Amino acid sequence: MTTPPLASGPHGPHALRPLLDTVLDALTTGTRARGGPLPAGGPDAVTARLTGALGDLLPEHGDPDALRTLVHALAEGAADPADPLCAAHLHCPPLAVAAAADLAAAALNPSLDSWDQAPAASALEAEVTRVLAHETGLADALITTGGTESNQLALLLARETHGPALRLVHGANAHHSLPRAAWLLGLPAPVVVPTPAGTLDPADLDTVLAALPGPVVVAATAGTTDAGLIDPLPGIAAVCAAHGARLHIDAAYGGALALSPRHRHRVDGLAAAHTVTLDLHKIGWQPVAAGLLAVADPGELAALHQHADYLNADDDTDAGLPDLLHRSLRTTRRPDVLKIAVTLRTLGRTGLTHLIDQICARAHDLADLVEDHPALDLYGRPAISTVLFRPAGADDTTVATVRRTLLQHGRAVLGRARPDGRLWLKATLLNPHTRPDDLAHLLELVEGHTRT
Repeated sequence: MTTPPLASGPHGPHALRPLLDTVLDALTTGTRARGGPLPAGGPDAVTARLTGALGDLLPEHGDPDALRTLVHALAEGAADPADPLCAAHLHCPPLAVAAAADLAAAALNPSLDSWDQAPAASALEAEVTRVLAHETGLADALITTGGTESNQLALLLARETHGPALRLVHGANAHHSLPRAAWLLGLPAPVVVPTPAGTLDPADLDTVLAALPGPVVVAATAGTTDAGLIDPLPGIAAVCAAHGARLHIDAAYGGALALSPRHRHRVDGLAAAHTVTLDLHKIGWQPVAAGLLAVADPGELAALHQHADYLNADDDTDAGLPDLLHRSLRTTRRPDVLKIAVTLRTLGRTGLTHLIDQICARAHDLADLVEDHPALDLYGRPAISTVLFRPAGADDTTVATVRRTLLQHGRAVLGRARPDGRLWLKATLLNPHTRPDDLAHLLELVEGHTRT
């Protein structure tokens, strides 16, 4: 039996080239077979098609056509974030250049747990994290799998700095990963501050902190998952400073606005935080995963240090080999930094700013269309790129049915949110290629299914 070729090494590119043609052809045919933003038929139909294509997962003899078959099946059954009518979640369409860089990372397969597994990748990561941290006004950053891991790391660093009695205070608008992180880390039950207007009020926070003894970490949000709202960060930072509270800002959604001269004022206050969560597979157009945690005091990262003689022996470190084990809670770690670096260098500040400004402008276009539509209600003007709307006069059951009907038919992918207790349809616009006529078509689909 012939030994299959490898992706790297001197013969790797030659082996990959025909496989890439197969993958690209299968992506094309699978996308064409799907014919829209989501496969039609719902979960049962999608599962049946997938299992039919899969067949015997571990046959006695291998299938040389498996790559084409399964890539086609996955594309046919995918939710396509590049389709303008796929706008439910903070799920971006990745840039082609970033996906191409991710292929190189997969082929080379460095692991960022020791220098001798990732010599160039470790140097690249150090430079990219420094630059991106400085964009937030902080000193250093770690690469993570996304907002959830970044938030967990932020609370871990806070606990190791201030002790296990540390109390988390967050708004009711905060991401669910924050209270879950407090639970995982054995911290006291968080104090939740009501956010009836959708954002954390500094005056309400001041009242809570005045009555709360002991060390406290406050988590603010720059880009909520329901309406994309941004807490008043400078006011919250001032309250935290007055009470000696630590400040973490979950800017997984909104942090990238700092790159845009037109929109960076919306996230003024990031530099006052002790830690900031960023997530470039939201606004950043990276393939999953591409998160960061920026830190004001790099010395706090010593809390993550571990010693494993086969990875960071003392004599190796003394001889100048970088010790990477304080850069993550993970051991084996892929070089997600490569696609980020390629994107930053390829697009530059001007190119990234253009994309950010595009999606924010499209959100305002959609809000304008909803406001002008007599059969639809708008929740509020978009703070970033999320627009909430609902059929005028409809009850929650009707709103939920409209959304699920569109999903079932594969016509459009909208999210759902309850910012005021009522159910709203949510459009999260992260595709810079979306045009106003795409948005008008989306509203036509919603209105059509409301009438039926």
